[in-house]
Amino acid sequence: MILERLDRLERLLIANKEVLTFEETCDYTGISRSYLYKLTAAGHIPHSKPNGKLIFFEKKKLNDWLLQNSILHPSHIDSDAKGDSSKITSS
Repeated sequence: MILERLDRLERLLIANKEVLTFEETCDYTGISRSYLYKLTAAGHIPHSKPNGKLIFFEKKKLNDWLLQNSILHPSHIDSDAKGDSSKITSS
């Protein structure tokens, strides 16, 4: 019971932070430590190393990275296509 409450409090604290540590980013994203390290080493995820050692992540940039390459549901694609075809005028 106490451990569950502590876990909830920790998640609330992370939710209110703008800059996350490496460990907090793993918890926030669900990405494993080893994979997050690979992503940072390859430069595939936005991060900062202000002193050349510790790694930090700006939550806004992290959210943008997590949501990149979104895929539309087929129903949205159909409605977008219909909307675009209505803009076509015959000349």
